[in-house]
Amino acid sequence: MSRLPGRMPARALSMALSAVLASRLRSVFVILAVALGIAALTLIVTAVDGANRVAYQIVDMFGPDAALVFGGNIKKRAVGQRTQTLTREDERRIKDSLPGVYLVTPMRAKQDVTVRFEGSTAAGVMVVGTGPDYARTWNWPLSEGRDISAEDVDSAAKVCLLGDKITRTLFGRASPLGRTVYLNNLPAVVIGRLSYRGLSGGGGGHEVDDRVVLPITTLTSRFNMDRNFFGGLRVKFREPALMARHAENLRSLLRETHRLAPDADDDFTVLTADEVLAFLSMLKGGLMVFLGVTALAALSVGGFVLANLFSLSVAERASEIGLKRALGARASAVMAQFLFEAALLTLAGGVLGLFLGLSLGQLLTRLGVLTIQFSWKVFFLALAGSQVVGLVFGLKPARQAAALDPVEALRAGG
Repeated sequence: MSRLPGRMPARALSMALSAVLASRLRSVFVILAVALGIAALTLIVTAVDGANRVAYQIVDMFGPDAALVFGGNIKKRAVGQRTQTLTREDERRIKDSLPGVYLVTPMRAKQDVTVRFEGSTAAGVMVVGTGPDYARTWNWPLSEGRDISAEDVDSAAKVCLLGDKITRTLFGRASPLGRTVYLNNLPAVVIGRLSYRGLSGGGGGHEVDDRVVLPITTLTSRFNMDRNFFGGLRVKFREPALMARHAENLRSLLRETHRLAPDADDDFTVLTADEVLAFLSMLKGGLMVFLGVTALAALSVGGFVLANLFSLSVAERASEIGLKRALGARASAVMAQFLFEAALLTLAGGVLGLFLGLSLGQLLTRLGVLTIQFSWKVFFLALAGSQVVGLVFGLKPARQAAALDPVEALRAGG
């Protein structure tokens, strides 16, 4: 060995592989323990990447030049709080008095509507009532057809836009244009189809593509909803760089219109893209902390399992180690063999954990719990993480084996 030092790593690797195969039960325990930790690590990385992607998609859909006003203060959520606080007077004042505004669109929504076309049915659909130019208002292009017009709103026309998901549910690959769908018992002619967005509310929330859009006058009159109040107002401004100032001006105007005392809470909520992104970043931070602690704990458990089993292995293989040392094997060669064993086992655990983590992530995505995003960095992080566990937790048993006295080791083994 001293004459051919270059062969030592290859020989140590070969002997490590033989030792791993010889102790199958111990190897399985180590691999499974490491796999659970790597699965948790894989899940956190893909979940955070997925959260980033969804966050930027939501902000892109929201628009950097827009503010969304909801009735009621959703940040306070006081008991008995009024939520129907936005009126036509608010809409008019914003249009006429607020600097920089070029578009104000009122909105209402009705949940859990059943939509039918011939023999096909979609249940639990959200129907949104809006003013003219829904696609432009929400930066949401139409894949076919036309948008809702001012004439449709003025005449309370029984026309609608369909989201991509509900279109595929009712019509498959056929075009829905010109067809009549029934919203509960209300017939509406499809005039347009919204392009696919692919965002989900998660946790049982509605997918944005699973919606029907009506003129707001049609929604309120045909579903017997209060016509004096809006659920929300979508406001767009000409200078996106001044959104912070626009949002503050909007808030001041609404407080004045609602005649709120200086010390009274807002009875409305103003959201901008920056606030939405800050909120999503907070949620992402909580997700990272939770999954990070879980991944660290799982990796630590896997490492301790490896360290304990390898320590037992050193005692069991004392005669083998003593014989190798007596025949001239260096302490470094013994140490290298044990480290190679640890690396091989944790590598196998890393590969298994990677697939477990991705499979669990796919399952959680389908259940709407979270969204994952795979990238090659997940692959490299999983393998690197497994090797760190192997080297860190395998180092002490390896040094323990290398430090055995050959004579004492042979006696202990005998």
